[in-house]
Amino acid sequence: MRVIAGRAGGVRLVSPKNGVRPTMDRVKAAIFSSLGEMVIGARVLDLFAGTGALGIEALSRGADSALFVEEDRQSITAIGKNLTKTGFAGRVRQQDVFKFLKNAGAAAEKFQIVFADPPYDKTKSGEGFTEKLLSNETLPRLLDRGAVFVLEKRPGEELPAAKLWQVTRQKTYGATEVLFLSPIRE
Repeated sequence: MRVIAGRAGGVRLVSPKNGVRPTMDRVKAAIFSSLGEMVIGARVLDLFAGTGALGIEALSRGADSALFVEEDRQSITAIGKNLTKTGFAGRVRQQDVFKFLKNAGAAAEKFQIVFADPPYDKTKSGEGFTEKLLSNETLPRLLDRGAVFVLEKRPGEELPAAKLWQVTRQKTYGATEVLFLSPIRE
């Protein structure tokens, strides 16, 4: 796994040995090809950040800032090492994503790009991480107008009824389905 393009293009990234499922280079290349120039100058939020590969790729391609949210300690260590290897500064928050979202509702910070690659398994309550994330009412409020939410999920995984999000693009790459979503604004 490596940074594909930009200032840190070619730098190999560290991956923890904790079962994290990093975004494959092919999928990452397709995501950033779709985002194009939107990345330049963007404020990026990387949820379930894992290795930080998506946020770091965005920084390499000209994003202004990236906030990485990840609960797992080994992954947090890997994100820190990857930021050091690439020479980028990013804010790293070790916290459960849903607790972060609960607390972020009062914050004024808005993002132009939000990445999320949640675990494919279920939460402790038996709900899918993707379903819980798409049903979270705080997340759409963290996106600026014209922003995009890029979600990776298991192909065939059912989505909740579209109350908060509109799918603008959808593509499957092997065992990964990528959705580009925009908030439904009232």
